Amino acid sequence: MGRAAEIPNVSGMTNDALLPAAELSTARRRLRSFRVPVLIVAMAAVLVITRLLNMAVEDVPILALLMGLGTAAAAIACYAWLSRKVEARTSITELPRAGRWSSLVKGFGLGFAAFTVGITLIGILGGWSVGWGSFGALVGGFGAMASVAVNEELLFRGVVFRILSERANIVVAFVLSCLIFGFAHAVNANASLLGLLSIAIQGGSLMASAYLASRSLWLPIAIHCAWDVAEGNFFGVQNSGTEQTGLLHTVLTGPDWLTGGSFGPEASPVTWVVCLSLSAVLLLRARRNRAQA
Repeated sequence: MGRAAEIPNVSGMTNDALLPAAELSTARRRLRSFRVPVLIVAMAAVLVITRLLNMAVEDVPILALLMGLGTAAAAIACYAWLSRKVEARTSITELPRAGRWSSLVKGFGLGFAAFTVGITLIGILGGWSVGWGSFGALVGGFGAMASVAVNEELLFRGVVFRILSERANIVVAFVLSCLIFGFAHAVNANASLLGLLSIAIQGGSLMASAYLASRSLWLPIAIHCAWDVAEGNFFGVQNSGTEQTGLLHTVLTGPDWLTGGSFGPEASPVTWVVCLSLSAVLLLRARRNRAQA
């Protein structure tokens, strides 16, 4: 057996490995040469299929929870299988088993707290009314948002950002992946240029920063999931332009420029400040980790 070829990952380390081309069949070498379109199309298809499955049971909270968690696990399995078969990788270092649960717990707490701080500040500055919504919406919504977060992070950080960072300057890869992530939400209801830029700059930078800081997908997956759960399924406000039902029913009464209008709090300058501040902290951590490596 030949020695696996090392390739740099997003942290600047060299701990991902590809099987040597000499060990691959002609068909697998050809497949690996087209890994970018193959992985993007395949993971986009997984995202669409899992979304359709989740929508089929969204009116039954316990089924929605189980379906969401199941499709999230299935998406991770598909990503790992594709990485090995299409890229001929010997290890999937962005999905390590070590530290997985601690990263998920920390990330969920961080994401939930970040959104809570943002919407509380919006409410204080512009006014809000809060009533009770539906506990079932929180239960089912958690499953659905877990599936969305896993699928989007696998596609946009696991495929797009990871491969761009191998081929381009890390800053260029960071910016491009954020823009691709943001404008992929153009299909959402009430999408606007401001809303899409908000997702790109806030969500894109926050998740990419979490990926760089932790050197894995677990932290951005958890932050992403918690942010969406807090926004739509706990506070019950619009999530990226889509109306949501949550445990609470929150109505923001301030001006659109403050509340984000029909797109929701993600288009608010308050959440911009919250997300970019957190991104800066994570990027400093990533820089420190790289200096110590």
